[in-house]
Amino acid sequence: MLHWLRSLMIVALGLVAMTGTAMTQTQDLENTLYLDLTYGRVVIRLRPDLAPQHVARVKELARQGFYNGIVFHRVIPGFMAQSGDPTGTGTGGSGRGNLRAEFSREPFRRGTIGAARTSNPNSADSQFFICFTDVSHLNGQYTVWGQVVSGMEFVDRIRPGEPPANPDRIVRMTVAADAPRN
Repeated sequence: MLHWLRSLMIVALGLVAMTGTAMTQTQDLENTLYLDLTYGRVVIRLRPDLAPQHVARVKELARQGFYNGIVFHRVIPGFMAQSGDPTGTGTGGSGRGNLRAEFSREPFRRGTIGAARTSNPNSADSQFFICFTDVSHLNGQYTVWGQVVSGMEFVDRIRPGEPPANPDRIVRMTVAADAPRN
């Protein structure tokens, strides 16, 4: 009986710890994005501490519905999935102008989200990429503005190609603070 009670307490403490971790990751709803794909929801923790201008732009565009329906136009297995271009060609942007680079020491690892740009470091606008794996050669070369905290298994399912023959789309991208409460 004592063994059973001890096991039950360990399970209960584990559930409390997991709930606390999940709440901590999504507690700042103003700096959390919901990226809805046909496969499921990806939750992204925004990093205004690293890239305040990039985060502000992404939130502004998300709030205007800019990203809804945009395709993943460049998806390279073992590297990254890129989206955020309304033309679907990799050459388009929001029309709001380029952002200055906000490089940091934050490493590019699985689930890191970076600002896509041309060879000019100060040319990022609306496009972004999500890393499938650690990509250390990008460290210090691109702006990190977010990190996937859940739903990476849905990102992994995005169809590959440059461009993909039948590209996946962003169903909806929403700032969590603006999302309806259940």
